[in-house]
Amino acid sequence: MDVNEKVKDIKAQFRLFMNGVVSQSMREKGLVYKINFGIELPRLKEIAEKYEKDHQLAQALWKENIRECKILATFLQPLDSFLPEIADIWVDDMKNPELVEISCMNLFQHLPYASEKAFEWIASDEEYHQLCGYMLLSRLFMKKATLNERAEAEFLDQTFTALEYQHVLICKAAATALKKYGHQNKDNAKKLSKLLSPLLKSSKEEIVLLASDIKMDVEY
Repeated sequence: MDVNEKVKDIKAQFRLFMNGVVSQSMREKGLVYKINFGIELPRLKEIAEKYEKDHQLAQALWKENIRECKILATFLQPLDSFLPEIADIWVDDMKNPELVEISCMNLFQHLPYASEKAFEWIASDEEYHQLCGYMLLSRLFMKKATLNERAEAEFLDQTFTALEYQHVLICKAAATALKKYGHQNKDNAKKLSKLLSPLLKSSKEEIVLLASDIKMDVEY
């Protein structure tokens, strides 16, 4: 089968497993796609396993404005042909946190330039670029990735700025990244506790609660 035939075949499988209840639930939670079949991730992984990793197929699927096509693209995209500029194009196209999280889990964290892109994205003015950057850093910290002194300073500066940004998704993602960083070793945890002290005295209750949650998480 050529790429177009494979895409057609994949869409036919989506129709067999569509779940209107799940799709409606996602819409109610703000996960909006042009088309959403409501298929659960384990089922999508099973479908993906029927195909070899294929750059052209993954790119064709990503261009479809269909939730399941984009998710399948993250399973089927080979690492060696996924250039940094393509990663930027994909992030530009992301409109909800589910797709960001799945892309980081299935694809981005495995890229040889993952750390470089994560830092580039957290410094962006674009909200979904920032969200992707923090989610990616969380994944890298979970894989025991460490930062040199300069990168650590940049990470902490950007992340603490994000905590006061007051965008809920970004604050949550930044807080998670800090927790994963703090879990790496006692020195990181102590450094975070010290840096969080001023936030615990903030006049904004939401910032105090967020800082308290991070501090408790890394200390216990």
